Amino acid sequence: MRLEGARMDLIKKIWTARKLILVVMIPLSLLPLPLIHPCSESSCAYVLIVTAVYWVSEAVPLGAAALVPAFLYPLFGVLKSSEVASEYFKDTTLLLMGVICLAASIEKWNLHKRIALRMVMIAGAKPGMLVLGFMCCTVFLSMWLSNTSTTAMVMPIAEAVLQQLICTGMADSLEDSLTVDTQDEESDKEENQESSKNHLELLDRKHNEKHHVCMLSEELNGLTLKPGFGPEFCKESNGYLPEAPISIPAPPKKPKIRRDSQYPTNRDHMICKCLSLSITYAATIGGLITITGTSTNLIFAEQFNNRYPEAKVINFGTWFIFSLPIALIMLMLTWIWLHFLFLGCNFRETCSLSKKRKTRREILSEKRIHEEYQKLGPISYPEVMTGIFFVLMTVLWFTREPGFVPGWTSLFEKKGYRTDATVSVLLGFLLFLIPARKPWPSAFSSESKGDDDDEEEEDPLAPMITWKDFQRLMPWEIVILVGGGYALAAGCKVSGLSMWIGRQLEPMSGLPPWAVTLLACLLVSAVTEFASNPATLTVFLPILSALSETLHINPLHTLIPATMCVSFGVMLPVGNPPNAIVFSYGHVQISDMVKAGFGVNLIGVFVVMLAIMTWGEPLFHLSEFPTWALMPNVTGSL
Repeated sequence: MRLEGARMDLIKKIWTARKLILVVMIPLSLLPLPLIHPCSESSCAYVLIVTAVYWVSEAVPLGAAALVPAFLYPLFGVLKSSEVASEYFKDTTLLLMGVICLAASIEKWNLHKRIALRMVMIAGAKPGMLVLGFMCCTVFLSMWLSNTSTTAMVMPIAEAVLQQLICTGMADSLEDSLTVDTQDEESDKEENQESSKNHLELLDRKHNEKHHVCMLSEELNGLTLKPGFGPEFCKESNGYLPEAPISIPAPPKKPKIRRDSQYPTNRDHMICKCLSLSITYAATIGGLITITGTSTNLIFAEQFNNRYPEAKVINFGTWFIFSLPIALIMLMLTWIWLHFLFLGCNFRETCSLSKKRKTRREILSEKRIHEEYQKLGPISYPEVMTGIFFVLMTVLWFTREPGFVPGWTSLFEKKGYRTDATVSVLLGFLLFLIPARKPWPSAFSSESKGDDDDEEEEDPLAPMITWKDFQRLMPWEIVILVGGGYALAAGCKVSGLSMWIGRQLEPMSGLPPWAVTLLACLLVSAVTEFASNPATLTVFLPILSALSETLHINPLHTLIPATMCVSFGVMLPVGNPPNAIVFSYGHVQISDMVKAGFGVNLIGVFVVMLAIMTWGEPLFHLSEFPTWALMPNVTGSL
């Protein structure tokens, strides 16, 4: 027993220190690779494998693991320290910083809450339309904010609506129960009064006729008969009492209230599940639409532009045109799938906009949403300015280089100096300068002040956002993670590892392009269920690029679908942060997420494949192998 106990203690200690053991053993076990084959390809492969294992296992924080190339590349002579350092801060980092400035202003002045509540008010409180309304507003917000921030913003609003739904359901059940009890008591009282009245009349009538009716107790068959309930009393009819004994009907069946659950009915639980999961899926869908919607899009854009500097095909406009139809189709199919899974197929009942079909609970839910919107008060000056900056940034992104007409960059003599990051940083910088209060007095200016601007009342020139607001939202871990991915890609390119990987994948040259893309999508979407999305994409992008070049397939044919499918890690709470946020509210279980997420995953892969085979081909010229795809091979051979 002692030996077995010591063995169990040893196993527990090893399990507790498993991450530390992994961090130490992985580099040591792989060290023979660069020592036995001392070349740049093997050294780069060693760094790539160690970093990938750290990312997938999350033995160390993602940001810390992204720093591994910063010291291993110089130690193994793959890249100089200054060259590695330059990879950690790129143009996309500035783009992200400008977007975070706008996001900080949107959050600070509650513009996101106003947009979400307004869209839900338009949709109504019918379960099907309520879910669709929350999905639409989540998709819209996730286009410009991070998926995690959007989910964290929208879920409290949805939770308030769900709690109102639950409370109303319990109140209805309790009210119905009390109504039944009251009716029973009143009917019993009326029957007792009628029986007493008839009994008195009967006794009076018998007394006057000098008939002795059951006034003494008699012993009959061992039973004691009480006055008024003897055999003569039961057999004789006096015109008031029936000959048969009176039978009181059983009270109507009371509605069942689930004592073992916080939900009044199973249908309420299904609505909570459907609405909660719809928000995390909508956040993922919205992040696909814009190049800044999620970190994986930024990783793809920067790595693609670094590897293929001559390819001027990926910008905000082209990505938006390609991904918007994908998001709209996915939004409708996901909504239909969730509705079928949790609410059934009766769309007419759950999606009717007719006021005659609304129940009391739906009316109270709409009232709660209206009350939340009224608490925001009239739209304030900071909200208006934030909305103007939001529209201005979007317009400038679209019109920079639209492709079919000259953009505003053609007004400058030198070409290629201005990118989407230029617009983003400029407008973000202005948010630190523009005052949050109107520069002119107004009669209703005091009404537009919120509770969050107490400090601004003391300083009339306080800006729209402060550095603390920006720092609170800036995801520095993601910045370092993206930089680590750029460093790995640069090392693979310089060392020639990309060309070596491409040569190993030559046996796949017999497959058609759509089959290669489908395999890449399925593989990436499976791996990302257990590993972080940015880490998975960072590992797969160089491999897929080398594969495309070897098979003479347009790299965009595989890279864009893989970038989108890496966001479909929606089957487990650990798949991405929005899943974890929704799971923490307690409405859904892991089995619900797996069942619903599997369908969403298949929908996503199907729609992405449809897009890349249809409108993606003329947009990116995917049917031909471009000349800019040959540039990495020439560079790597020098």
